[in-house]
This record gives sequence, structure tokens and C-alpha cells, in this order.
Amino acid sequence: MTTAMISNLPKDLLEEILSKLPFNSMKAVCLTCKTWNDLSKTESFAKMHICKATRCTFVYDDRDDTSQSLSNEQLQHKCQLRFLNNQVSIYRVFHYEGLVLCILKDVTRIVIWNPFLRQTRWIKLRFSHRTDVWDTFRYALGYEVKGSCRSVKFLRFLDYFSHQFFWYEIYDFDSGLWRSLDVTPYWCIYCAATSVSLKGNTYWCAKERNMSIESYIKHIICFDFTSERFGPLLPLPMVNSEEHNYNNVTLSCVKEEKLAVLFQSEDSEESQFEIWITTKIDVETVSWIKFLRMDKSPWISIAGSFFIDEEKNVLMSFGTQYYNKCTIRKRSVNIVGEDGYVRKLDPGVPIEGLCRPDVCCYVPSLIQVIKKPVGGKRIEQSSLENRRFDQSMLRLAALEKLLKKKQQGYW
Repeated sequence: MTTAMISNLPKDLLEEILSKLPFNSMKAVCLTCKTWNDLSKTESFAKMHICKATRCTFVYDDRDDTSQSLSNEQLQHKCQLRFLNNQVSIYRVFHYEGLVLCILKDVTRIVIWNPFLRQTRWIKLRFSHRTDVWDTFRYALGYEVKGSCRSVKFLRFLDYFSHQFFWYEIYDFDSGLWRSLDVTPYWCIYCAATSVSLKGNTYWCAKERNMSIESYIKHIICFDFTSERFGPLLPLPMVNSEEHNYNNVTLSCVKEEKLAVLFQSEDSEESQFEIWITTKIDVETVSWIKFLRMDKSPWISIAGSFFIDEEKNVLMSFGTQYYNKCTIRKRSVNIVGEDGYVRKLDPGVPIEGLCRPDVCCYVPSLIQVIKKPVGGKRIEQSSLENRRFDQSMLRLAALEKLLKKKQQGYW
């Protein structure tokens, strides 16, 4: 009688067995043998495992380079970003459809992380332009579908619309090259605006370029990573009126299928807000339907991120609460439902300085971030691109000189 080994089982049966293992056991699976390691990287296996994986919420704290997950109304410590080996510090974290973009305090490079595939991609930046307090760049990750594969790209740009200076550049993961983009923006995206990734493209809240800073945000805009172009300004729901003037506008993603937008008024005592969800969304068109509205409730601070459950009509957000006459700030988890239901949870973590949590709802991804150039040879930047880069650097140097004079009061 012959004893069957698990590795000798049919591939589909072995996939089914291994896919039932918890997500945190995948590293052990890969280290067991080469066969299992190869199997874990196949598209069919990954899809099975993703279907069984539990969505989790990452909360990143820039004081200790720690990510946490939210479960059962408690913030439980889960893991550290160990791939960094404690050699660098993280400035900001952004999430794009299963990929985590880590902006480092080291201004010369960034790192892209796929937690599901345990892959990292370090990218050397061509130049830096970060002030002492704020990061003036906007960032986005996306992909172009090429056959059965996804070609990942990284977009970053500077846009000083008050000085008519802008510089848009894109990094291609396949070639390992940077390219300056021909962009003449008729819109403005503020550096504090958060981006949302949906089906390979990235969306921001935006204004017409000639609008004042005090004007309300009435549009969103999409960057299409296939054409490497921005689409037209797309209208937001017309909720601003004399009765409800919503100063804060925040985007979120719903089950990787739709966008949600939250409008909130600025009031220290009462909160008024509305949430709308897209019924159709692409680069050039959008339509909306109302999801939830609350006219009066205790003030709820939403620090740039929120999540909704369409079936239960519930909003969850992360923000701040004030204690002892506003002298102490603490993080808060806010849950809002229908008929004025509001619940605030206190994780018990104080906020220090400008620190605030970066929060994302993570779903495992199959996207590969480690790729080799075609033929295994390094491709050099073209002479045209080198000239364009040099010209942009000269313009940026002139702008920096002008801004420095203004700060010193000479202008």
C-alpha cells in the first residue's frame, strides 16, 4: 500500500487545502518547500485565498512605524513594518488597492509594499522638495492592464498654482524609468487633499484653477494610468446651499467598486454632513445617489478617512476628541448610523504635535511590485527626458529662490 504525500495531490485539491490556512500562516507555507512557494504565487491560488481573507483596517502611527488593525471595536496591535529593518522612518502611508505606499522621512527614496505577496519595491526619487513642516507633493499609485498582467506606475507632482509652476512625473515599474508628463492643469489639487484609488485609476477632490481658496469644492478629477492623462473635472452632488454650507469634502472607496464622498460643515458644537455614493464612475463620467444625511449631531472630527457599510447604513471614521477645555487631544473612532445614532470609541491614545493616524481598509492584492526590465538590462533615460528634467530643475530653483525671498520679507 502506497502512502500518498500531500505534495502529490492534484494541484486544484492542494490549492483548496492550503487556501484554508489563515493569512498569517502564508509565510510558513512559502518556506515549507519550493512547490508550495511556487503554488502560493499562482493567480488561481491567490484568488482563492483573497476570497477567504478578512478585510482589515490599518492604522499607521508615524511615531513608532507601527501598523494596527481594528477589530471588535478595539485597536489591537498586529505587526510592525519589519521590511524596513528599523533603518528608516516613515513620514506618510497611502493605500492603493492592496499596495501600500510609504513616504519616508528620507527624502531621496520611497518604498512600495504588497503585504499579501510579501514584496517591496524601493524607488529612488529624482529630486526632493519638502518643506520643514509640510510635504508639498501629491502622490498616486495605479496600473495599466496589459493582457493578463497589471503594469504598475507611480505618479507624483508639484503644483504651485499661485506661481504657475507645476511638474508632473511618472515612474514605470516595468522599465524602472521616470518620465516628465505634458500636463497643463486647468484645475488645482491642494497638497492636503487625499487621493482614492479605484480600478487602477486615482481620484482627487479638485477646483477650477481660477477659483479662490475660500470657494467650495464642487468637483473631482481622475488620473488615468493607461493614457497617463487627467480626465475632465467631474461634478460632485450639488449639496452646497445657503442652508448647508459644507466646508470639508472627503473621498473614500466602497468595496473597490464605487466612490463615496462626505460633505461636512465646520462647527465646533454641532455636525452637519451628507454622504453620497456613485452609481456610475469612470475617467470621464460620474453619477451619484444619496447614502446618509445628518442635520444635527455632536461634533464628529473626520481626519481624512472614513468607511461605510451600505447594507447597514453605517459610517465609521477616525478623528480627534478634545478633553479638559481643549488642552488634551485624543484619537477617536466614530460610528454613525441612521436616525441620529452616534457612538464614539476612545482607543486611549493621545495625539502629539501634528501627528495623526493614516487609516486604510486593506484587501489583499495580486499586483506584483518587483519586476525586472525586459531582457534583464537596465534601460537608460532618453536624452530628451534628461533635457526636460534639467529645464524643470532650473525653473524649480528659481521658484525656491523667490519663495525664500518672500519668507525673509524681501518681497
